[in-house]
Amino acid sequence: MTLVSCGYRNSSDRMVIARCLGPDQFYLERVVFPFELLSFQCPPESELEIWTHGLGGPELVERIATDELLMEDASSTINVGGSLEPPTLEPEDELTALWQEAG
Repeated sequence: MTLVSCGYRNSSDRMVIARCLGPDQFYLERVVFPFELLSFQCPPESELEIWTHGLGGPELVERIATDELLMEDASSTINVGGSLEPPTLEPEDELTALWQEAG
């Protein structure tokens, strides 16, 4: 299953429930506090629902296609279950990586 990285910021002053619904019975539900950024991964073509609690009970505030919430380039996806190859580094990047590991 291929996943994409998405982000949602709760810009309201109230706590909300974010529910991500996707193909193949994908489901993710998280509480998002005011002004918090929720980062998550989901299948392409998923939809994010934002719920709040009103006087009459739960209220659907908005529905957002996850295409609008992508945090990375659309071509950069994660293949679950596949093999991960380490990125190739330029010689100066390798030196920088060694300094970061040491430091």
